[in-house]
Amino acid sequence: MLKSLPHLLQPTSYNIYPMLTTPYIWKNGKFVKWAKAQTHVLTHTLHYGAGVFEGIRFYETKKGIAIFRLKEHVERLFYSAEAIDMQIPYTKQEIQKAIIATVKKNKLKSGYIRPLSYYGYGKMSILAKNLPVDTIIAVWGWGAYLGTKPIKIKISPFTRINSKSTIITAKIVGHYFNSILASLDAHKSGYNEALLLDNDGYVAEGPGENIFMIKNAVIYTPSLGSILPGITRNSIIKLARDLGYKVAEGKITPTELKKADEAFFTGTAAEISPICAINKSKMKFEKGPITMRLKEKFMKIVHGENKKYGNWLTIIR
Repeated sequence: MLKSLPHLLQPTSYNIYPMLTTPYIWKNGKFVKWAKAQTHVLTHTLHYGAGVFEGIRFYETKKGIAIFRLKEHVERLFYSAEAIDMQIPYTKQEIQKAIIATVKKNKLKSGYIRPLSYYGYGKMSILAKNLPVDTIIAVWGWGAYLGTKPIKIKISPFTRINSKSTIITAKIVGHYFNSILASLDAHKSGYNEALLLDNDGYVAEGPGENIFMIKNAVIYTPSLGSILPGITRNSIIKLARDLGYKVAEGKITPTELKKADEAFFTGTAAEISPICAINKSKMKFEKGPITMRLKEKFMKIVHGENKKYGNWLTIIR
């Protein structure tokens, strides 16, 4: 595989996603300064990838800072931990309170939240037994992950991990090496992002995003089975149906996707990102009317401007 992709072996000197540091990180029940949030080089997860995490956004609203679907994200964090037989040493309610406290402590009005639970320093063995479980919560300011313009994506030569090799419905740290390879290939080929197919050649998802396509005003998205059940994906399906659109979940071929009228990615980091081209095939619309309507409605929801979806927001005052 590497012989057919020599560009992956070339070093890169650019920083695609510069990070804004914040004063404090919550670690194991205490706040520590950003630079002091450290762990041992022999920590188990660093070597074997057995950790779980979430990505959560928070937004400025007229009522205060709003965390988007906090409960659902924390529930998925614990689901992921259960999938790898990890016991997070806190309750869901304690993690939710810690997330709120971390946002308040760092005095940001909007940004990104990263809870992570991982096996800490102990014995070195593939089998993660009798190891401490460390948990951190970090926040930082983060704008549009994929930029503000429609993006070009490349169908990756790497296949999306599948349900016969791992538990793909969980956000497990080690899963994302698959995403790293796809992203490296796409960026070094001149694209903004990758698109991975499943083991049968059907459209799966991006490295960190779910995908939707629109044809003749019908919205299509890959069904569960080869994708992560994204919380933003779930939100967009609910929103689209509430707006009167038909949403169909099923198998999508790369050819069908290329012939779609519109396409877009969804995700916590990506929010809603219009897709203007797939490989060398341009979409009918760079900024499709349905895509942009959904994006506008979604951004109003996360900024607290639609009372109907108020239960999706946890307001911090």
